[in-house]
Amino acid sequence: MGGKNKDEKAILSKLGIAALNPMQKEAQEAISSSSEVVLLSPTGTGKTLAFLLPIIAALDPELNEVQVLILVPSRELAIQIEQVTREMGSGFKINAVYGGRAGSKDRMELKHPPAILIGTPGRVADHIRRETISTSHIKTLILDEFDKSLEVGFASEMREILADLGAIEKKVLTSATQRIAIPDFIGIRNAKYLNFLSETSQQLKLKTVDSSSQDKLETLAQLLQNIGDQSGIVFCNLKDSIQVVSDYLNDKRIDHASFYGGLEQIDRERALIKFRNGTSRVLLATDLAARGIDVPDLDYIIHYELPFKETEFVHRNGRTARMKSEGTAYLLKWENESLPHFIKGDEPFVMNPEGKKAAMEWETLFISGGRKDKISKGDIAGLFMKQGALNKDELGVIKLKQDCAFVSVPRTKTDQLIQELNNSRLKKKKVRISLLS
Repeated sequence: MGGKNKDEKAILSKLGIAALNPMQKEAQEAISSSSEVVLLSPTGTGKTLAFLLPIIAALDPELNEVQVLILVPSRELAIQIEQVTREMGSGFKINAVYGGRAGSKDRMELKHPPAILIGTPGRVADHIRRETISTSHIKTLILDEFDKSLEVGFASEMREILADLGAIEKKVLTSATQRIAIPDFIGIRNAKYLNFLSETSQQLKLKTVDSSSQDKLETLAQLLQNIGDQSGIVFCNLKDSIQVVSDYLNDKRIDHASFYGGLEQIDRERALIKFRNGTSRVLLATDLAARGIDVPDLDYIIHYELPFKETEFVHRNGRTARMKSEGTAYLLKWENESLPHFIKGDEPFVMNPEGKKAAMEWETLFISGGRKDKISKGDIAGLFMKQGALNKDELGVIKLKQDCAFVSVPRTKTDQLIQELNNSRLKKKKVRISLLS
């Protein structure tokens, strides 16, 4: 038992986490001791780490086969879980498979089976049919955001996958809502239920912002200038609305990134990278971003278009005021518009016509080397601070991936840094450094 605790401490230290929260502790205990667990907990409370710690602790290091299958409703969630698992530094092989990625790339990676396979039901079912993965040693199944997978039409693929998992000994289902019943084909018979949904944050403030114009664009721009140097998501109901809002914010020179289903996968990933590292403080998004993406704690969210359903309202708000931190949800309302019946307890927000003083602006630089080149975040920080002469406050978030890395730096210094650092050597690799467009 002592060794396991030591491993866990090392993992938490690597992730920069001082201690698990109560939900994570209880979930870890339940998953370690029960064969069926249903975990209901709000968006952003750390469910991923809650199930990864006990399943990694139970892996057999001698077995060169897939032992754990994690099914997720979206490619973003697959990528997020893969990144968190890699950052834990467990020593086990992990791969994620999902639509929008070359099947040949999947097949090449799966030739050496990962201990943990993460994927969307459609892509995983396809690999099982093609026999590129063996299911005979998969003893643990995680259905993360299982209700969302059912909602977006993956029921038949999930049924097909479960029918092929003959060696399953443990099933873990997670969700941020309890509105969908668990289908019979999932085979939950006597699950331990952990329900943390009632423990929503009391720190969320609801503020209504009236707009004299129906399109609310001018009001949105003014609100963002009032909010100032904080990070948040502006929610729209439609991707067409995002285009309209984005064009308007560009005209007003308000930095932002956009995230919605119609974007190419690479553009979605780049938008999230820029948002996570602070290059873009504002993310325009559809409800795709309300769940299942890894973004930092947000100071606010804005309902630019009011949600149609209460569940959308809850999930959007769940991106801020997480785990006892404070946050504000702003409701943009045309003066002749009524709030939906499920929105209660809001207060009017009065704007300062002058807004707030602009803070330092950032850009994201791309580095053509990553983990596989034995490059660490410390190596990158050293290069930018020693050779690039940045001080600590000028070095933003560093994101390290398998084959590349991203770092945010002050906009005023990007050209100088590229000129000085491009073609530098990191470890044994000569890396290209360029502006992420």
